[in-house]
Amino acid sequence: MSVKEPSKELDELANRTIGAAIEVHRELGAGFLESVYEQALAVELTRAQIPFSTQIAVPLHYKGEKIGAGRIDLLIAGQLVVELKTVSVLLPVHSAQVMSYLKALGQPLGLLLNFNAPRMRDGVKRVILST
Repeated sequence: MSVKEPSKELDELANRTIGAAIEVHRELGAGFLESVYEQALAVELTRAQIPFSTQIAVPLHYKGEKIGAGRIDLLIAGQLVVELKTVSVLLPVHSAQVMSYLKALGQPLGLLLNFNAPRMRDGVKRVILST
């Protein structure tokens, strides 16, 4: 299994996105639904002039056949997958979900952001595509 480190530009984009998430968490704290954090993060990303799309459908294939679609919470600048959570603790299944999206899109880096963490810094997990 090999891991390709993301480019400096993508890493910087991830850091800016994490900064926006920290600001949202600082203002709102924990306890809201994911949709509230998604809307607030959209405001922060817009203010920071970071391009993004929300609720992106990701086609899923099995042996060349389309079998459905997943849905990404945010896609930053067309390349950074961001999955939002409001759970008491991040589980391996959450990281696996982001990894699946990275594989489906062929992108090297994703962020898992848990807004239910007492400190946002503790709720951030970087997920790097491994092949």
